[in-house]
Amino acid sequence: MKLTTGRYIGHEQDRGIVQFSMQDGPREIACAISTSALDDLERGPRARPDEREAQFLRLRDQIEACAGRKYQATEFEGTPPGIVLRSIDFRG
Repeated sequence: MKLTTGRYIGHEQDRGIVQFSMQDGPREIACAISTSALDDLERGPRARPDEREAQFLRLRDQIEACAGRKYQATEFEGTPPGIVLRSIDFRG
């Protein structure tokens, strides 16, 4: 099944990630993207912590497409298993 848009959860500055979710039907899939990956996608100056949600929303289509590819490839990490996106996932 194809993933669909879930929800924005929040920015964790100490971990350097933005957490969000995707939906596989009724099942919520935990996802995260590194703030470095967000900044690399925008190719601009590093976003401030209070700008992370807006940055995520601007890049959401690219982020969700990448998360969908990793989901289809069953590239899960962590406990509980989820999708983690890094800069390298957007290269190529």
